[in-house]
Amino acid sequence: MIITPKSKIFELLEAYPELEDVLIAAAPQFKKLQNPVLRKTVAKITNLSQAATIGGINVEELVNTLRAKVGQNLESFNQESSTYNTIQPDWFREEGITQVIDIREMLDAGDQPVHEVMAALKKTGSEAILQLIAPFLPAPLIDKSLSLGHEHWVNKRSDTNFLIYFKGL
Repeated sequence: MIITPKSKIFELLEAYPELEDVLIAAAPQFKKLQNPVLRKTVAKITNLSQAATIGGINVEELVNTLRAKVGQNLESFNQESSTYNTIQPDWFREEGITQVIDIREMLDAGDQPVHEVMAALKKTGSEAILQLIAPFLPAPLIDKSLSLGHEHWVNKRSDTNFLIYFKGL
């Protein structure tokens, strides 16, 4: 397996289990990879580019660190990084929140929240707002919503408390 920014964390660790410690050393948030439930859910859909965003590290450095550990050539990637809206948008109104989904509970139960959140977003009217509560920046989920045309706002309360607001279409 050639390691790239699009490599899925789960597949990476299946191919190179010795890279788990390297990932954890790169960003403390990656320590959650030791949780077998998160490993089977979130890691299956999260790629290295998204993981770098979650960890607040440079994706090129992360990929090249991993590549060096397994003997692959280092490369320069022309990688467009995802930028998430962290400034409260004009469309946000507290009273506009029509549904709240706490994905912490789903993740703790070993469930993958993407399908439930996407189904809720489909039902969210154009003036309505869906609030998501997460223990980390759910980059894959936000990327999926962006691909469907939804606007968002990430309100980071702490390293383990994120509120993400999605505007309905």
